[in-house]
Amino acid sequence: MTLSPAPARILVVDDNEMNRDMLARRLTRQGHTVDVAENGRRALERARSAAYDLMLLDVMMPELDGRQVLAEWFQDAVLKHVPVVMISASDETETIARCIELGADDYLPKPFDPVILQARVGASLEKKRLRDRERLHAESLERELAIGREIQATFLPEFLPSSPGWEIAARFEPARQCAGDFYDTFPLADNRLGLVVSDVCDKGVGAALFMALFRSLIRSTLERTAPGTLSAPLALGAITATNDYIARTHGRTNMFATIFLAIAELDSGKLSFVNAGHESPLVLGLSGDLSRTLAPTGPAVGLVPESTFTAGSTILAPGETLLAYTDGVTDAKGEDGFFGRDRLFALATQPRATAADLLDAIQQAVVSHTGDAERYDDLTMLAVRRLS
Repeated sequence: MTLSPAPARILVVDDNEMNRDMLARRLTRQGHTVDVAENGRRALERARSAAYDLMLLDVMMPELDGRQVLAEWFQDAVLKHVPVVMISASDETETIARCIELGADDYLPKPFDPVILQARVGASLEKKRLRDRERLHAESLERELAIGREIQATFLPEFLPSSPGWEIAARFEPARQCAGDFYDTFPLADNRLGLVVSDVCDKGVGAALFMALFRSLIRSTLERTAPGTLSAPLALGAITATNDYIARTHGRTNMFATIFLAIAELDSGKLSFVNAGHESPLVLGLSGDLSRTLAPTGPAVGLVPESTFTAGSTILAPGETLLAYTDGVTDAKGEDGFFGRDRLFALATQPRATAADLLDAIQQAVVSHTGDAERYDDLTMLAVRRLS
């Protein structure tokens, strides 16, 4: 025994009144609500004014034939989700094949067999319901990711600190709804500034969750340190504590992050830093020349408890700029390959009026390089210039 499909609203389109009436009666007996249209243009009008679960569409009709209706149907953002079963005579095989290429789901041969009619309609409606559930699930996930992205944005600085004699700029462009990169800048005791740029391994929601954890651990450790603590031990303590907590508590997840953390002493320009497996930040001279790089001083954070980190230091002289970035810049891929360090260095070493101008130039170049290609990694940059 064949089970009747769940009731649906169906649009029957045929220029032959006898065919319309026969299909309408049989579908109504199956429990469906049926509307009819005598030609393609009328079918589109009805479909745009009411919601249907399925359309049975004749091929040969005046006004608009079946192929012309399909061409408009699947260009419509709403109608394209409604399945179409073509009504065909036995000598229209090639035409039906073309209609299926255009997007039709199935076909119903003439003369109409009640069993085949019920089977084809039932199968098409079941596929429609499955697709609807998948679409609703995808839309729900999209909403959840959008909420996650909004929440994640609160983990980034709402405003960049403003200090006399210093200029700070940042750029953050996630590749997906949620990002694994982050940057942070915040004031510390003794007229100092915390600077962080980090890239959590992997992408998507998992990386975003750990991004929030890494950021919170680092900032809370730094902000709870008593005034008078030297900058190098302060930076080392934050990185070590974060590393040990992640490795011991979440080691089974195999999540880790590369982190560049610097403590800037605003009076003297001294930077005490820990580069935990991160891309080497650039120090640019007054004329834009590459003065030096700040190489890694330890492994990535979160891999092994009690990992050894060391602190480095440098003086940011008046006119010099610190440029820290994630590999989303150098690994951005376009038609001619990766953006690469050579392009980055060439752009970074051109004189720029402000730190923001420097980041804008790099970001625009990366966007131009990738073009319409899909982005696979987040792009994050932080520029700190000492003015005097």
